[in-house]
Amino acid sequence: MYALARAAMFRIGGGDAEAAHEWTLRRLSRLPPGVLALLRRRYAVAAPVRVFGVDFPNPVGLAAGMDKNGLALPAWPALGFGFVEVGTVTAYAQPGNPRPRLFRLRQSEAVINRMGFNNDGAATLASRLAEIGPLPVPLGVSLGKSKATPLGEAVADYHASYDLLRDHASYVAVNVSSPNTPGLRSLQDRGHLDALLEALVGGPPVLVKIAPDLTEPAIAELLQVCTDRGAAGVIATNTTLSRDGVAAADSALAGEAGGLSGRPLTGKSRAVVEFVCRETAGALPVIGVGGILDPDDASRLFDAGASLVQLYTGFVYRGPALVRSVARASRAVAAVP
Repeated sequence: MYALARAAMFRIGGGDAEAAHEWTLRRLSRLPPGVLALLRRRYAVAAPVRVFGVDFPNPVGLAAGMDKNGLALPAWPALGFGFVEVGTVTAYAQPGNPRPRLFRLRQSEAVINRMGFNNDGAATLASRLAEIGPLPVPLGVSLGKSKATPLGEAVADYHASYDLLRDHASYVAVNVSSPNTPGLRSLQDRGHLDALLEALVGGPPVLVKIAPDLTEPAIAELLQVCTDRGAAGVIATNTTLSRDGVAAADSALAGEAGGLSGRPLTGKSRAVVEFVCRETAGALPVIGVGGILDPDDASRLFDAGASLVQLYTGFVYRGPALVRSVARASRAVAAVP
């Protein structure tokens, strides 16, 4: 059934991926309570876990970027997600990069995006979250730097968003790893990250989202800053600038600028998760994200040490049945002594 629905969605807007994304969000935002209840009965799986002091009904989350502005928040728990991450949001509303900026690489089961943190701004998101009220699952809020803000003022920019949104967040994700905002990845460096975490740690749990393209020594240095400053965990990983693993049939699109997600990221994200868990001896919980398109992919991330996982591109290609099957797989992993 989802394959048929996906084929129809992929034709929306003449195949424009962002038009299909917006169309889907609009319809999910309008689902009545009765439909949400039916979806919940079909897709919700109980596999409770407690991570960084937060209780999750299951360990499968919706990654940041799918619902940046929190437009369809009641729908995601009904589709089986055990937590939802909104954003990435910035202190100032911004349009992002020029369109087209979202591309499907169908043969590779991948997506390239160069969205550029398009969002309505932290104040608008805070108002929307206040109006919606508490969700039945934990809510993560991903924070990024406004494009217009110089790197030297990044801490104040992040903190402005944090002040507006902290009371709505079960945890805060600090996105310093998107490849689509100039200079942003330099905030993963020791000095920048140290100042940023010093300013943000102290309220809801703060996690740092890292790039899959960092060297192991660079990741180790980042992890030391996270440990020293009391970060609650790491999200591994963001999209990659590499085009390794892209199918030949998608070579024309592979040249598009932006971050790549989906199947080509499966092995890379697992390697980073494994390194983080080994380097910290499990002291920093990890949310594993990148290249999960079937339950085995998720199980390997759990085996590598991830406490939670998130879906984005896999959800685009496989639909809510993937959420349910990954949540069931997580119960099987947890049952292994």
